[in-house]
Amino acid sequence: MIHTVTLLYLHTHMLFALNGTAECLQSQPCATGLPVVTADNGTFTSVLSIVFGIIGALAVLMIVIAGLRFVAGQGTPQENAKARNTIIYATAGLLIALAAEAIVNLVIVHL
Repeated sequence: MIHTVTLLYLHTHMLFALNGTAECLQSQPCATGLPVVTADNGTFTSVLSIVFGIIGALAVLMIVIAGLRFVAGQGTPQENAKARNTIIYATAGLLIALAAEAIVNLVIVHL
């Protein structure tokens, strides 16, 4: 299998292009100088699912803490307003995390 390698070199205001070919063997990676990525879509999906799961758990924890603050505020308007805002923002964060995970899974599955 032969791959064409294009190297671009930017020197002051001039752009030079060097075209060359590198012959690759099936058992060895091409010597293109580029890093070799060994992760597949499953690894990427697993890592992002863990990250979004942690974000979701933190959002739920913030909702619970804000609920406790709301109850402990004993009707004080300032404390209730702080707790209400925390619940609203944590819920928005939870929805964003769920939407982000759904979008990532949609893109990875269909591409």
